[in-house]
Amino acid sequence: MPPQHPSAPSPGRLAVLRGPRPPQEYTARKITALTANPACSRRAVLDAAGVDKALLAQRLGHEPRFGQSPFAIRREQSFEALVKWGGYAELIRLLREQLDVPVEEAAVADLTEVGGDASLAVRAGESRRLLNRLAAGADERLILDRPVLTLEVAGQTAHVIPQALSHRTGGQFYVVEIRSFPAIDGQANPSAVAQTTKQAAVSVLALRQTFTELGLDPKAIAHRFLLICPKDFSNRPYGKLIDLRQELDALRFQLSRLRRAEDLAHALSPDATLDTERPKAEIDATMRELDASFTPDCLSFCEMSRYCRDEATDCASPARLGGVVRNSLPGIDSTRTALRLLDGTSAPGPAEEAVIIRLRAAERLRRLRGGSTA
Repeated sequence: MPPQHPSAPSPGRLAVLRGPRPPQEYTARKITALTANPACSRRAVLDAAGVDKALLAQRLGHEPRFGQSPFAIRREQSFEALVKWGGYAELIRLLREQLDVPVEEAAVADLTEVGGDASLAVRAGESRRLLNRLAAGADERLILDRPVLTLEVAGQTAHVIPQALSHRTGGQFYVVEIRSFPAIDGQANPSAVAQTTKQAAVSVLALRQTFTELGLDPKAIAHRFLLICPKDFSNRPYGKLIDLRQELDALRFQLSRLRRAEDLAHALSPDATLDTERPKAEIDATMRELDASFTPDCLSFCEMSRYCRDEATDCASPARLGGVVRNSLPGIDSTRTALRLLDGTSAPGPAEEAVIIRLRAAERLRRLRGGSTA
């Protein structure tokens, strides 16, 4: 557990930790990464403070080794522009095909800015106004392009921006996500689809929360979303409706497990800092105060994963070998301790006795298996 430093809460504690750099906003991608490991207080504070984790990792000598290439980003932007061309003509075509809606055209509300103002607060206010009008009034064929929604994450307000929201179709509104990975014979990369589905679930949850706050029926937001990606080896948009109910249930549960980031920040020492302009030793000391929950899966989605992996290796944390090993060693915080208990160098306590009995049984089975194959 990190050391506790009781002090009177001060406003803007997360901003003070971050330093003078502008905050990085929450995104659906960040929220899904955070909820993938809700026990990680370190990531909760870094995201809530808006710290540039890639820059922080680089400052600490652990540059991230993943992320979208510039080519992939340009390809996705190009494909998104194609889908939006002609007033979302391709989206309207796909809605007709997937939902059997006899609609030839629809208006589009571009919410990337409002009257020249691109601030999130203004865009969120206009998005709520349009949602209230569309949901409460008569059917109106209006597609919302990049509406700004809000969602509470670890006690902080996160802004969520789906790529589009369809007009009311069959009494419901559908979140639309546009991706550049192809669907070959109707099948896309499963891991890419799974990641997009989790991000769409964040948008649906934010929309339902907004509808509830506006006194509207949250069930008007469909539990399916429309994924649009290139068909086969062409650039022709292909659409498929994907069910989100399982992801929505998981997301609600994981969000409920997140501790308030502000509370975690106030528990840090008064001179704690995550400012990338400060000396490396000061940043490292603050990072050590924040509980991490490293598992090998972190390497695929968190910029700080290599830093946390080295930390877990230094203290021989069972978690560095994966969740199965960690869960198999309850009450034992080090594999070195487990080995000492296993070979009899140290005597197990009452809480460790059952674990050691299972480990010794597993060791006997391993030796028998090795002898039978010799």
